[in-house]
Amino acid sequence: MRRSWIVVPLVLVLGAAVAGCTDDDDPGPDQPEPSTPVAKVSLTFGVWGTKPEVDAYQGVVDNWNAYHPEAQVKIKAYATHDDLLAALQAGQVPDVYQVSRADLPVLADQELNRPIGDLLDERNVDFGDGYSRPALEAFSSDRKLQCMPYGISPMVIYYNPELVDFEAMAERGLDAPVVDDEDLTKRPTWTFDQFQAAAEYASRPRRGIAGFYIAPTLRGLAPFVYSGSGQVFNDEDDPTSLAFSSDDTQSALEKVLPLLRDPKVTLTPEQLAEKTPLEWFREGKLGMIAGFRDLVPELRPTGTLDFDIMPMPVVEDAATVGDLTGICIAQDTPDVAQSADFLVDFISEESVAAVAAAGYLAPANTTVALSDAFLQPGRAPVHSGVSNNSIKNMRIPPLIEDYQALEEAVAAPIRQLLEVEVLDLDALTQEIDDASQTVLAPEEATDSESPTEDDSD
Repeated sequence: MRRSWIVVPLVLVLGAAVAGCTDDDDPGPDQPEPSTPVAKVSLTFGVWGTKPEVDAYQGVVDNWNAYHPEAQVKIKAYATHDDLLAALQAGQVPDVYQVSRADLPVLADQELNRPIGDLLDERNVDFGDGYSRPALEAFSSDRKLQCMPYGISPMVIYYNPELVDFEAMAERGLDAPVVDDEDLTKRPTWTFDQFQAAAEYASRPRRGIAGFYIAPTLRGLAPFVYSGSGQVFNDEDDPTSLAFSSDDTQSALEKVLPLLRDPKVTLTPEQLAEKTPLEWFREGKLGMIAGFRDLVPELRPTGTLDFDIMPMPVVEDAATVGDLTGICIAQDTPDVAQSADFLVDFISEESVAAVAAAGYLAPANTTVALSDAFLQPGRAPVHSGVSNNSIKNMRIPPLIEDYQALEEAVAAPIRQLLEVEVLDLDALTQEIDDASQTVLAPEEATDSESPTEDDSD
């Protein structure tokens, strides 16, 4: 009451004084004062993928935009990862963008991203229990989390149950793995010998049906080398060469090559010239093919093909390789806070689940990976959990400035390994290692090729 007695008279006095000072140009007391407009931030989000993938990302972005009028996000979509990477290297860097784990050397060299660990801490994002250690380590360097893990997809074996029928194999007395179609929580596994038995069982050359296909590339061969207790690189942190000529790797190759290059159970050169391995698999003419989660949406629309997945076969120890993607924040984004807020929203469980439902993404978020959004009960593959179980067996390769250049450098001798039945393994593996050094240690390779004074004489 005391406050009202003081304020009201003051208001009356001030009102009278103001009224006495007004002129024709004064807007008068009835005109509202102009409000300060809310400053809007425009952010760009760079992604790559097919239209259904980009549509899934767009759904998350639309939801963000609906609730954040002060920070609107626009997607910049690229058809392929290489297209997005080329844009980054050309200086066209979105505020937030998707990367492959192999891109980290490029990001570091051109200073294209900013570490996100502190930004996540400021927003109370607890990612320690929600992400596997391999995923977090894969996107860390210099003791800092550079980008947020988003997708982690181990290489697995896709198989056609009509051609690779494990129950029928067991009834015939063949060595077959046990796959429980009722209890999907059980983790199926198989040995390399069982993989060979399945390949031979599925092969029907007279009907043009092959047992399996493994790409004759460094990446395609790597899981078998690792599983056979071999090593792909001479150093897992800072390699200067591949390690194919080492005793352990040669021993692993001797175990797996007789099957992997057997023309009776794999696609012939004539078949490969006619169609891709994926096309043969979709048509029911290929028993097994190695691949990643992105094959699922390509295989589902056939309408007639039934397919499932198994982990990579175990030679001695379980091992595989994988695709890893992450989400980064640009070093030069004009609004770090809003970019970080959007990243946090995009990696939330709700947002990741919405994207995973499209079928392409194998989420790095373990909660979503164990949910129906990813496992999708009732849809092929029945044993989607195999992907989750295989993560712990993933071998994360060292960061290489140009992995594609490495693949190209060793492509010819690697292909010989998987296509020529009789070869000099010592000479060919040494050729592979020497070729790799032109990419991994070009200066050392040049020095070793320079003639010495004695050589010149």
